[in-house]
Order: sequence, then C-alpha cells, then structure tokens
Amino acid sequence: MLLAKVLSPGLCRLESREGTETHRGRISMAFAEQTPGDDRNRAQVQLLAAMARGEKAALAALYDQLSGPLYSLAHRMLADPGEAQDLLQDIFLQAWRTAGTYDPGRGTVFSWLATLVRNRAIDRIRMRQRRAELLSAAAPDLQPAGGEDSSGSLWRHEKAAAVRTALADLAPDQQQAIELAYFSGLTQQEIAARLNEPLGTIKARIRRGLLKLKDLLPARL
Repeated sequence: MLLAKVLSPGLCRLESREGTETHRGRISMAFAEQTPGDDRNRAQVQLLAAMARGEKAALAALYDQLSGPLYSLAHRMLADPGEAQDLLQDIFLQAWRTAGTYDPGRGTVFSWLATLVRNRAIDRIRMRQRRAELLSAAAPDLQPAGGEDSSGSLWRHEKAAAVRTALADLAPDQQQAIELAYFSGLTQQEIAARLNEPLGTIKARIRRGLLKLKDLLPARL
C-alpha cells in the first residue's frame, strides 16, 4: 500500500540512472565507516544503496520508516494536507532518482531528506506568495474573506490553477515579463536588462498583461 503511494507511474519508469556504479560504491564505503551505535541510520544508508541499484522494495521500506515525520514537517510548513502529501511524494521520487548522491559524511538519511522537504516547502510558499501578489495586483476584489481553513486551502488551489491558465492566455512577451517580475522576483529594471529591452517597454508589457489578467481571472474563479 505504501509502495503504491510512492511509486507513481513516472517513478516506475525510472529503471536506469547514469553513474549508478560510482554512487553505489561511495555509499557502500561510507556505510562500512558508520559507527556501530548508529544502527537505524546504517540500515537507512543500506536502503539508499539498494535504491541506487534500482530496488523498489528498498524505497517502500524507507517510505515506511520516514514518511510520517517528513509529512509532519511538510504539513507544519505548508498548513495544507494535500500539498504536504504532494511534496512528500516529490521528495521520495527525488530520493529514488538521486539515492546514489547521498553523502553520509554530511548527515543522516533523515536529515538529508528533511533538508529536501524544507527547501521544497520554502519554494512552494514563495510561489504561493507570488501568485497571491499577482492576483492581488490583477484582481484585488477577488480575494476570499476569512482565515485559512479547508475552504481557504481549496481557494488557494483553485487560484493557482486559475493564474496558470490565465497566464498561458497572455501574449508571450507579456507572460514572460510578468513571470520574471512575480515568479522570479526581478525588478522591472532587471527584466529590461535581461531581455535587452527599454525599461518603458517592460513597464508597458507588465501593465498590459495585468490588465488582461484582470479581464481573464474573474471568469476562472
């Protein structure tokens, strides 16, 4: 059951990885150097070594051991059960793909995965904030009332989908300028420099794009 949760169709197709032999050797040597008192982490290092060899049962076993605390961490940061579960599966997919890159000298298996969870959660929070800023700029009257609850979580997911589809309907130059401003965090001057365009042109593209979003978003929310 747990294996079915982790092994998505995309993950099941990951039957080969470059450099497996080199990574496997690094993990095996590091495993031999572990101290006897660290039995749990030694066992988890072994599971990563097996994952580097393509053994899916090892992935299921690692998921059984660590999914609970990692999910709790993701949920605490994101305050959204569905998003926390999505993030967790992304992390175990990443662990499956990159098991051979784990370096035991830099921390335990759990600390490695927890760092991945934190980094991904921070990325998601930032993206959530940028979508909110974009929606606020384009359609401030469409913000929901009340605090964050299950309905607020549903609103956030609907809002994210609406913003993505609305952006796709913009002219390519407007979409590019808005994405750089709201999702890459660049100033208008930085966007102008990156695109080698006059600052006035960039300002006009963002302004026209926001006006277009103002027309598009209400129909999607």
